[in-house]
Amino acid sequence: MSVQLAIHGKTFSAETKPLMEKMWADICAKNCQPILSDFFKNHLLEHGFSVAEVPSYSIEKGLESADMAWSIGGDGTLLETLTQIGAKEIPILGINTGRLGFLATLSPPEISAALDTVLQGNYRIENRSLVSVESEVDFFDGKGFGLNEVGIMKTDTSSMITIKAFVDGNYLNSYWADGLIVSTATGSTGYSLAVGGPLVIPSSDIFIIAPMSPHNLNVRPLLVSSSAILTFEVSSRSKNFLISLDSRSKVIDSHFKIEVKKAPFSAKLIKIPGDDFLQTLRSKLNWGLDVRN
Repeated sequence: MSVQLAIHGKTFSAETKPLMEKMWADICAKNCQPILSDFFKNHLLEHGFSVAEVPSYSIEKGLESADMAWSIGGDGTLLETLTQIGAKEIPILGINTGRLGFLATLSPPEISAALDTVLQGNYRIENRSLVSVESEVDFFDGKGFGLNEVGIMKTDTSSMITIKAFVDGNYLNSYWADGLIVSTATGSTGYSLAVGGPLVIPSSDIFIIAPMSPHNLNVRPLLVSSSAILTFEVSSRSKNFLISLDSRSKVIDSHFKIEVKKAPFSAKLIKIPGDDFLQTLRSKLNWGLDVRN
């Protein structure tokens, strides 16, 4: 049975072209029908790949027949792939050609064997909760969802901001800080970790509320249920602030209220045998590294 395989990737250099050629040859040798993202197809054509006749897709159309998606790059590329897929919930396999990689965990030498494994159905799918952002204005053009986190933060030229936070309509706190991160469990190894948030098993059904450089010594990260509806009111001397959603961001006026909650659909990540979160922690963050172990 042929598999319709949607593929998105990041730019690559002449030095890494042989790796991409080997990867593309492996894909073409298997029982696959590739569908390339518009961006990646154009990039492959620029590097001399014979993909002119390969179908392509855009965010708006072309993914209806895809059985699964491959993201070739790093975690940022996988987040782009997820944005393209949206509510279609097509399973995604992340191939890491970057550096760290908590989402894209499959290394290039494993690709050929992994494709055989996936085509044989020997994999599992992890459902990952997404966070969504709503306001009076559609800041993210109908793509107001993210896998890692929502960030509310000051702009480069402004002083710290005040963020008044509510959980299910109940007043939580007013954060005097450079900003605030609302992270999913998946995003606990991202921006949230950098501002002192806890590590969380990705299947956990929670949000992490973590302040950035708070001007309050008694403020710490807080875990709340992902069923909660979080509301934020921001005030700033500069009359604006920055809102980010994974790798996307917008500068907006501070009179807007922002509602953050769990998205009505999830991300489905393909995991092959041997790929698990705890192993990734040990190998990529040296989690529990101790000479006595």
